[in-house]
Amino acid sequence: MRCAACICSAALLVCLSACSKDDARVLMNKLTAKNEAPEGSPEAAPLPKPEKSGKPGKHVKTPDPLLDATQQDLSEYLRGKLLALSPSDGINDNIEARFDPSTSTLTILQPGSRCDQFLSALDVNNMTWDVFDPSDTHNSREPLLRLTATSVSGKKARACYNTKGQPEPGLNTNRVRLLFSYAKSEQISGFQEKIMKVVKKLIVLSGGAEEKDIFHPSSSSASSGHR
Repeated sequence: MRCAACICSAALLVCLSACSKDDARVLMNKLTAKNEAPEGSPEAAPLPKPEKSGKPGKHVKTPDPLLDATQQDLSEYLRGKLLALSPSDGINDNIEARFDPSTSTLTILQPGSRCDQFLSALDVNNMTWDVFDPSDTHNSREPLLRLTATSVSGKKARACYNTKGQPEPGLNTNRVRLLFSYAKSEQISGFQEKIMKVVKKLIVLSGGAEEKDIFHPSSSSASSGHR
C-alpha cells in the first residue's frame, strides 16, 4: 500500500510540474474539496411540484331572492316604496296604495284622484322607466321617476276617478303608471332594477302576460318551464 501511495504521489508531482501554477492550484482545490466532502451525504430531495386540478372552479349562482315571494310579499314591498319614495308636489303624491288579491287590482290614492290598476291585464314585456318633469308654466315641480306598463291588446289597464267618484274624462286606459320621487329613488342603490323585478313578478302572479323573448323563442320557453 505504501509503495502504491508513493507511486501515485510521484505521478501527481509529474502532472503538477507539467501544468502551470494556476492549473495546479485549481486541481489541488478540487481534490481537497472532494476529500473533505462527507461520505454518503444524501442529496437534497427535489421539491414536489404542485398538482394541477383538472376541474375548473365552479361559479356559485346566487339564488333569486324573489323565487318564493308571494303576492302579499310583493304588494307590501311595492306599497312601502310607493309611500316612502312618494313625490311631494301636492298633485302626484302617493297618499295610499292597496292591493286586492281577489281582483288583482292595485289601487293608488292621490290628492285629486283614485286609480284602480288591473294587474291581470298587463304585459310585462312592455315596461319602461322614464324621468318626467311635471312642471307647468306657473309652478316648478320636482322631477318624477315613472314606471309605465301597457296592457295586453283588448284589455283595459286602469280606471281612474276624481274625488267625487266620477270617471276622469279622456283617460288613456291602456297603460298604468307608478310614480316615485326621482331625487329619493337616486339614494337607493339598484332601485329601478329591484322595483322592475317586483312589479313583473306581481303582474305574472296576478295573471298578467309572462315575460318572453320573441327573438329567442326556444330559450324563452325553456326558461318558463312546463305548466
